[in-house]
Amino acid sequence: MAECREASMAHSDLLGRAPRYGIAGAVAVLLVSFACAHAQETAGPKPLQAALPRIEANRNLSPAGQLRDGVLTVRLEIRAGDWYPEAETGPTVVVQAFAEEGRALQIPGPLIRVPEGTEVRATVRNVLDKGTARLYGLHGRPGDAKQPLEIPAGEIREIRFKLTSPGTYHYWATTTGTHLESRFFADSQLSGALIVDPPGAAADRVFVMGIWFDRGVRGTAPRNGQQIAVINGKSWPHTERLTYEAGEPVRWRWINTSSDAHPMHLHGAYFLVRSEGDGNVDVTLPAEKERLVVTDRIPVGGTRSFALLLEREGRWLFHCHMLMHMSAEYRYVEPIVPGAGLRPAVGVHHAAVDSTGMAALVLGITVLPGTRPAPPAASTAPARRLTLLARERLATDRSPAAAVFQLQEGSQAPALDAAAVPGPPLVLTRGEPVEITVVNQMREQTAIHWHGIELDSYDDGVPGWGGSGAQVTPSIEPGQSFVARYTPPRAGTFIYHTHWHNFLQLTGGLYGPLIVLRPGQTFDPETDIPMVIGLGGALDLYSPVLLNGSAQPEPLRLKAGVKYRLRFINITPNGNGFLVSLFAGSSPVRWRAVAKDGADLPPAQAIEQEARLVIAVGETYDFEFEPTTKGDLRLEVMRPRNRTLVVAEVQVR
Repeated sequence: MAECREASMAHSDLLGRAPRYGIAGAVAVLLVSFACAHAQETAGPKPLQAALPRIEANRNLSPAGQLRDGVLTVRLEIRAGDWYPEAETGPTVVVQAFAEEGRALQIPGPLIRVPEGTEVRATVRNVLDKGTARLYGLHGRPGDAKQPLEIPAGEIREIRFKLTSPGTYHYWATTTGTHLESRFFADSQLSGALIVDPPGAAADRVFVMGIWFDRGVRGTAPRNGQQIAVINGKSWPHTERLTYEAGEPVRWRWINTSSDAHPMHLHGAYFLVRSEGDGNVDVTLPAEKERLVVTDRIPVGGTRSFALLLEREGRWLFHCHMLMHMSAEYRYVEPIVPGAGLRPAVGVHHAAVDSTGMAALVLGITVLPGTRPAPPAASTAPARRLTLLARERLATDRSPAAAVFQLQEGSQAPALDAAAVPGPPLVLTRGEPVEITVVNQMREQTAIHWHGIELDSYDDGVPGWGGSGAQVTPSIEPGQSFVARYTPPRAGTFIYHTHWHNFLQLTGGLYGPLIVLRPGQTFDPETDIPMVIGLGGALDLYSPVLLNGSAQPEPLRLKAGVKYRLRFINITPNGNGFLVSLFAGSSPVRWRAVAKDGADLPPAQAIEQEARLVIAVGETYDFEFEPTTKGDLRLEVMRPRNRTLVVAEVQVR
């Protein structure tokens, strides 16, 4: 069965991210994999098995083991059990999980949390019927990372180490491979948090992300698979609901032991990235290097500590911005082509599990009025009124069908055949109130989110969740409208986009740049240039990459000695980000970073650097660029995973 094991690993690689095979090799591997699955399922009757123990969701509130005189004693086991990632009444998935000896299995595994300087004396027993568990992460910090500890079925290992470096870490195990990126199935939840607290540490919460994926193979042909992504063992709407007071200090630690990266996005407020790590090393950022963001990408194996700046009451979301990790449509998935990733399964009914249409890596936050003064009242000046049409543009000989935004000036709607993707720049002014009437002229519901804007929850654009008290944000039904009211409190680059769970709306074109200027500033499209990265179609990872709506953008014409502001926006639905580079020949030029997610960078971060950066889904970056000599440059936007790209010629004259 060695071929089957190899095919299984190769198939995981194909569905999972970085294929090592060409199309012919991929087809061959898949055929062997399907045949092996069929052979295993038809190998004869299987004996009845005893009921498996129930796996509990771990909120990471209670540390494991016994801590005495600076020594933590903890006894862990690896066993199989029934996991309830959604409701406590089902459905269930059989997976492997960690447990403390004599206690219930947990996802994520038992929390190891100790003061700085603690010695850990641990045992880990492999109680699985068969297979060797490879254990990572139970070692000293800093350093001391070793080869995995191998624990054959039925055996036990003892481990001793000391934790002298405060930080956010994790431990994990696998029974199928050697990398976090390749854990999809039964061993995908074998992970736990390892936290080392410095003296006088403030109270915080710990969240661990995981993904389980059923590859969807039965017999000799693929079927629709299922994907479950969880936070502390649960998938929205069954994730924990959190409540804070406005102005209350909120400290979170996040750990990504899943097989994919996650750009985590906060609605209605900013948060500070205070530390970052990879599970073995954790780096506390000095104050001048802390990042003020609304979206931060956590790579596979990555760790973060965040401080949330929650100032406005209402109901808010914190979620992965990739649709495949926050939309109920992706609960059932299918491969696009071997190695290309996943899309919602064709012909499968995607029943929304709640009125928001969301699922998976989503947390709900309720902010109550606090004792701290509320943000300054909005201007009493008359609101500027805009009308934004959400429309369906039919395919023509010149352009494909698309979902589009158009601004309506006066009573006459603009010509639909003039609509473009992305939507027109919405140019607002800091401190000036605006009322935007969104009119839905499509055949299905929608909702519009003002990504990065600090505003009231009701206007934020999350139907079925946003608002406060009994007030709940509605969806915008076909033929109906919704008025969003807000006063932008800061100048910067933001995004307006659909927040409806139908991924075709986002891939189809319902997005655009939202630019907020300083009072007295005017928008000059000659020197102030939005660069919106989107996709051209519904096939996600094999769709053409679009820059400002085109896979073959017109040349960008600049003048030597003139300073330009380039506003980059990544509003693609999925993926590990895009590598954006500005080249002179084969070498990147230099530009100066000025803003991230609409927030101006502090002096220590607003520095000149190589014009080369990965921009994750849901992020915006602003750069100043002043070409000094005439010549031709090249702007590349590349998808690192399969190296598809769009190239824009930059002519400096």
